[in-house]
Amino acid sequence: MKYKRIFTVVIDSLGVGAEPDAKDYDDEGSDTLGHISEQKPDLLIPNLQRMGIANLHPLKHVAPVQEPIAYYAKMQEASVGKDTMTGHWEMMGLHITKPFQTFTETGFPKELLDALSERCDGRRIIGNKAASGTAILDELAEQEINHGDLIVYTSADSVLQICGNEETMGLETLYRYCEAARELTMKDEWRVGRVIARPYTGKKKGEFVRTSNRHDYALKPYGRTVLNALKDAGLDVISVGKIKDIFDGEGISEAYRSKSSVHGMEQTIALAKKDFHGLCFVNLVDFDALWGHRRNPIGYGEELERFDVLLGELLKELKEDDLLIITADHGNDPTFRGTDHTREMVPLLVYSPSMQGHGLWNNSKTFADIGATIADNFDVKMPEGTIGSSRLKEIQ
Repeated sequence: MKYKRIFTVVIDSLGVGAEPDAKDYDDEGSDTLGHISEQKPDLLIPNLQRMGIANLHPLKHVAPVQEPIAYYAKMQEASVGKDTMTGHWEMMGLHITKPFQTFTETGFPKELLDALSERCDGRRIIGNKAASGTAILDELAEQEINHGDLIVYTSADSVLQICGNEETMGLETLYRYCEAARELTMKDEWRVGRVIARPYTGKKKGEFVRTSNRHDYALKPYGRTVLNALKDAGLDVISVGKIKDIFDGEGISEAYRSKSSVHGMEQTIALAKKDFHGLCFVNLVDFDALWGHRRNPIGYGEELERFDVLLGELLKELKEDDLLIITADHGNDPTFRGTDHTREMVPLLVYSPSMQGHGLWNNSKTFADIGATIADNFDVKMPEGTIGSSRLKEIQ
C-alpha cells in the first residue's frame, strides 16, 4: 500500500527508557514515559493505549491491550547527542557524529559576549548562565526593562537565548539582536545549534509571561535530508510547530507556527481535513519545554492526556490512504536529576485505517528509518550520505 499522506507527529522528549549507551551520558535509569506513569497513577491515555504504547513499554498504571491497532517498536539514536536538532535531523536521514557546542557549565566566553554587545547597540549583557526561561525573567527582567540591559542565557541544550520585552525592546529589535548572535555563533568554537528569541510581556516580577512570538535561528542541516528530496519531487512538505526552525526552512513547502502543543494538534487535525499529497511533519514542544526541563511529571502526564484526546480526533480524520507515525526526538525524564534531556530510546507507533496487521516490530537502530520509510513510500531517492532503512514492507 502506498500512502498519499503521511503524518509524522513528534511528541517532543517522550523517551521510553535508557539507550544502551546511556551510561556515556550519565543517563542510566532514565525513563520518561515509565516514570510519568509511576508518578501519575490516574494517567488516562486510551488512544495511545489502543495503539500499543503499553504493549511496547510496560507501564505501572496503563495496561497493555489485547489487540493494538498499530505496529510499535523502539528506536535507538545512532547520532552523538540528545538534543532536538540531532534527533530531528537524524529522523530525516542525517547521521550526526560531532555534538553541537554547549555552554551549560561555563556560560558563554567573554569574547563572544563583547562582540554581541557591540552588535546589540552596546547593551550590557546580563545573565550568561544556564537557567529556566521563567526563572531568569523573575531574576533579571526588571533590570533589562529599567536599565536597557540584555538578558542572554543558555540551557542544557546547544542554544544561546536572548530575552526581550515586546513593549520596551520591541520584537524587531529582539529579532535583529538574535540575527547578530546567529552570525557570531557560526564560528566553530561558538557554534550552537540554535539562537532563540524569547519575547515576553509584563512590567514587574510576578507578571512576566513569555509570548508565542518565539523565533529559532537554527543552523542549516549540513547535508540534504529527506525533506529536500520530497520537496524537490513536487510533494507537499508541511511543517507544524518548530519543524521549520529546526531545519532552517530547508525542504519545507508550507509552515504553521503553533502557540502550544494543543494548538499544534488542532492545526494537524485541520490539515487532515484538507487535501494534500506528501508529508505533514509535526513537533509538539510543550512536553519538553514546559514539563520535562522543569521536572514536572504530573504536568507532563496531563499534557499527554490533552494530546491523547486530540489524537482520538485525528484518528477519526485519517483516510484509507493515510499513514500516521508517532515518535519522539529524545528523552527528558521529569523525575531525573538536573534539567537536561536524557539519552533514551523513543517510541515508533505506525497506523493506517487500511492496515490489516499490527503488533511488535524489531527495534530500529536509528531514527532515520522514519525518513527512509517516508522516502520509499513516495518513490523518492534518499539523498547521498543519508542513513536509514525503510520499514514500508513491514506494514501489512
